[in-house]
Amino acid sequence: MARRAEPWSADELLRRVSADTLLFSPGHGWAYSNVGYLFVRCLIEEATGEEMDAALRRLVFGPLGVPGVRLARAPSDLTVTAWGNEAGYHPGWVYHGLLIGTPAEAALFLDRLLSGPLLPAVLRDAMETPYPLGGPIPGRPWRTAGYGLGLMVDVTSPRGRCSGHTGQGPGSTAAAYRFADLAPPCTAAAFAPVEDQGLVERAVLALPEAMS
Repeated sequence: MARRAEPWSADELLRRVSADTLLFSPGHGWAYSNVGYLFVRCLIEEATGEEMDAALRRLVFGPLGVPGVRLARAPSDLTVTAWGNEAGYHPGWVYHGLLIGTPAEAALFLDRLLSGPLLPAVLRDAMETPYPLGGPIPGRPWRTAGYGLGLMVDVTSPRGRCSGHTGQGPGSTAAAYRFADLAPPCTAAAFAPVEDQGLVERAVLALPEAMS
């Protein structure tokens, strides 16, 4: 990936990671899985009859008011990013889809997704109800790490309950989190050309105070 090699086909990826072999029986364990997100992408495309980019624009980004967000398909798509990752890697390695947008768009997307009417309450609850994964993570600011449906969740962060996600690739990190316990609730995002996830996450944690 970091050598900017051409991405494998989805079938080759599944073969290499032995995707047909269960690590545990369903409902009896937890593991972070980009393969799982690939399957979700396939389900979305099958159900809508559209490619992922078109489906997200119509069903998510348009209704949430962030129409500038788009899917990167080739290295040349990355030239529009703030520090230009074109020489870094092929976005096709992100099999579930690599989205391009600004920190402001990331914060707006997450805030409106978790506080607005786009999703039913039962889905929002599933996203923000964590499966506990233990205590603090070395080098990261989180105190009680957990995962909801697609979201990282910490119910005892320095800002109280927070939900969001951190993404990392060669040479860059992006983080966006919503702090529901603040009055009023606040959502913040930060991107940086570094691979230190904790550094970017601490910047996100500092933003609510800086904006108050």
